[in-house]
Amino acid sequence: MYAIIGDVHSSKEALEKVFQAIQQNAPDATIIGTGDLFECTISKKDITDKKFTSLQEVMLNPEGFEALLTFPSVYGNQEERILLITETDDPLREEIKKLPETIDIEGAQVIHGHQWEWGGEPWSLQQANVQSRMTFFGHSHTSGLSIDGKSQKVDWNVPYDVSCEEVLVNVGAVVEACEWVLYDSVKQTVTFRKAM
Repeated sequence: MYAIIGDVHSSKEALEKVFQAIQQNAPDATIIGTGDLFECTISKKDITDKKFTSLQEVMLNPEGFEALLTFPSVYGNQEERILLITETDDPLREEIKKLPETIDIEGAQVIHGHQWEWGGEPWSLQQANVQSRMTFFGHSHTSGLSIDGKSQKVDWNVPYDVSCEEVLVNVGAVVEACEWVLYDSVKQTVTFRKAM
């Protein structure tokens, strides 16, 4: 059993709510993150050649937030940007640098998703370059499910059968929405959840 969470963006309060919901609903689940754990305060359009020597200048890191990051996670575009614009021997930067691009779990792969093609109106995923039959991702802050190339309507607390050929699961966002996904690798189900 896995609890897949993503797009925390340094929101300590939302992450604590999601942890509480996971503890209540699936206390034995292994938590995996889809990246964007931190919020980079320098936008993509404001990047120059300047390198910052302090992480505090470029990211939000509320008191006690780091202590909550006890679960494995891939890196997201926020972590990528933090690394790009900083030069410091801060141990946290080294921890961010160690985050992998993908994590393989039972029958599935976890990735942030910013590596794929996004665009259109409304802005959405255009093409996913997947390496696994089932892929969990984030990036857009929108919960979503695609089974064999067809988008499904997402209902909360309903287990979806994901034993099909190709499955894409956008786990939504912890920040603001407090969303997460429960993946039962034995029953081959995915359930979208929201912490209240």
